[in-house]
Amino acid sequence: MKAVRTDRELECPDIDAGLRARGVELVTLPDGIPEAELIEAIVDADLLLMCYTPITARVIAAAPKLKGIVKYGVGIDAIDIPAAIARGIPVVNVPEYAEETVAEGAFALMIALAKRMPAIGRAMPAEGWIWPEQRWLGRDISGATLGLVGAGKIGRSMARMAGQGFRARVLGYDPHVDGATLAAAGIEKVDDLRTMLRACDFVSLHCVLNAATRGLIGQTELDCLKPSAVLVNVSRGALIDEAALVEAVLAGRLGGVGLDVYSQEPLARSGHPLSPLFGREDVILFPHLTFFTAEAMRRLSDDTLARCFEILDGRPVQIRSHDPRLRAQTRNVAFA
Repeated sequence: MKAVRTDRELECPDIDAGLRARGVELVTLPDGIPEAELIEAIVDADLLLMCYTPITARVIAAAPKLKGIVKYGVGIDAIDIPAAIARGIPVVNVPEYAEETVAEGAFALMIALAKRMPAIGRAMPAEGWIWPEQRWLGRDISGATLGLVGAGKIGRSMARMAGQGFRARVLGYDPHVDGATLAAAGIEKVDDLRTMLRACDFVSLHCVLNAATRGLIGQTELDCLKPSAVLVNVSRGALIDEAALVEAVLAGRLGGVGLDVYSQEPLARSGHPLSPLFGREDVILFPHLTFFTAEAMRRLSDDTLARCFEILDGRPVQIRSHDPRLRAQTRNVAFA
């Protein structure tokens, strides 16, 4: 058996060791590998593990022995799932390993911006001490209003931290979750996104990326926010019109921005749409690592290996995600 794992910059020693212990020949490939080189590596592979690298129809067609595609992570936008379904190749992700972890990351970004930690942290080495001047004035989360755009498991964890933990008022915009479910999670349902944005001191994005949500937060939505509002995104970069976001930040129309995801990754100090935000005291640019904790990576490794072994053993692979793209599969899968 041969397995190919792309995006080796994301170190997964337990996954690699687990496959090799089963006698699998493992080839690891770098992020950004050209499609032609990926095709060359996968032509005789039984298993493909990917995180960020696009898995196109051409890649899938070039692998006659391929028995399954495992996304060691959540998002599946980079995989041509219809092409895999047409070949009867199961596609599976690991949807539950970092829900609480990512919510903690979103909350950390929010509280860091509220307390002016990036600005003060940069000033301390230069000045040695910071006196309580107006420019360093932080804000409380207690008594403030947090708006959630998307209220799935991660969003609800965020609501618990802010509401029960910090006594914030929590609003939620999610057309796919009913009011009673949100109320049970301590979230007040709001049916109109812009109405919610106008009421918020903090906004955190927690929705999936699809045709309906791409660019969901555009110039009009950004204009709805208070000039003091803090915007956090740990979900998908393309949920935000990034050009409009840069314009709003540079014009001083937002109180702070915390980003862990970007429409183009990796981020770069120059030549990237968000490059102008580097070095700003009101912006935190995190390198898509809110998921990256010891506990979450252990869960990711365990679940990824379980899915790999199901595929290699010829057993139906367990699909735990409720994403309709994965639920559309009918061959070699079982739904948990």
